[in-house]
Amino acid sequence: MPNVSERGQIMPASPIRRLVPMANKAIARGTKVYRLNIGQPDVPTPPQALEALRKIDRKVLEYSPSEGLLSLRQKLQQYYKRFNIDVDVDDIIVTTGGSEAVLFAFMACLDPGDEIIVPEPAYANYMAFAISAGAKIVTIPSSIDEGFELPPVEKFEELITPRTKGILICNPNNPTGYLYTMKEMLQIRDLVLKHDLFLFSDEVYREFCYTGAPYISAFHLPGIEEKVVLIDSVSKRYNECGIRIGALITKHKELKANVMKFCQARLSPPLLGQLVAEASIDTPADYMLATYNEYVERRKFLIDQINKIPGCYTPIPMGAFYTVVRLPVDDADKFCQWCLDEFEYEGQTIFMAPASGFYTTPGMGHDEVRMAYVLEKEELGKAMTVLRKALEAYPGRTF
Repeated sequence: MPNVSERGQIMPASPIRRLVPMANKAIARGTKVYRLNIGQPDVPTPPQALEALRKIDRKVLEYSPSEGLLSLRQKLQQYYKRFNIDVDVDDIIVTTGGSEAVLFAFMACLDPGDEIIVPEPAYANYMAFAISAGAKIVTIPSSIDEGFELPPVEKFEELITPRTKGILICNPNNPTGYLYTMKEMLQIRDLVLKHDLFLFSDEVYREFCYTGAPYISAFHLPGIEEKVVLIDSVSKRYNECGIRIGALITKHKELKANVMKFCQARLSPPLLGQLVAEASIDTPADYMLATYNEYVERRKFLIDQINKIPGCYTPIPMGAFYTVVRLPVDDADKFCQWCLDEFEYEGQTIFMAPASGFYTTPGMGHDEVRMAYVLEKEELGKAMTVLRKALEAYPGRTF
């Protein structure tokens, strides 16, 4: 029997999807499962997007250009201008979701053994993409007790080695909902300048900033314009995760040439997805505002409910639609599995993502989970009742 790859063996299982088989078994038993594990919005996709899909009248569904349809990239350029992000059409490369944008960014920038510094907890798939590229994620822990604010610059300096090629941030952050301040962004900018690094900036949740302060893009930071690799996706802002359209945006000419080689190797991004995404950019402001307001209400409701449960704590997330919650349990991984395998309350249970999968530092996140507030408030309320009852019944509770 031939051996499988070491790369595949060290590839982490998704903390977001790893427990799906258990959830499916619970559903098969007749249990209602409240899915707070994944950022799959329940808000309807914009009518403009669905209408574009219905009206496709092409006789041939052909390959698109490897860099994406010109018409889509032109509309994306205008979209970014709304946020004072000044990029050329040729700086925008359409990808198969934001995930491919991250993967291609790593493949095009990093050699095997190169290192990227990432504040943790962090989106779990960053680690998977780094492994695919043969690179190493070096994490710098942030703390729930400090609201997941950026660790001190000195901590970054301690981690920088001759193999360090970049810093990666997610702003607003997945999984914490943290929103970096201008002071923090300028500190990152100074590190990038001082050590001649790339700044990979995942900004797919830019529409969901709840502080009232202006949204800060990596492209707003003076002096590092050609060091920025911006990651984007239409999935969350237009509630169309399934069309798999993202973008990689950079002004670095050599990097663009490298990325295009990987784009050509995979031929093209999805044609139908691009047509839907292009139509989505015309989504009226009232739709976007209604979606935003819905998440504001859900966020306030969920955070209030969580912090009323004995032993539970979460800081107030300032962006995206996630929050990391500390639970009074001995092991959040075991608790999440137990909820799906062994527990139900009035025929219901809850599905959460264990936060340990968003950390690489051993032991961190052992009593934390990530929740996505992508359900209506009534459903969120029922889910919190189930959580309270589960914590009361769990054998490994610590309160």
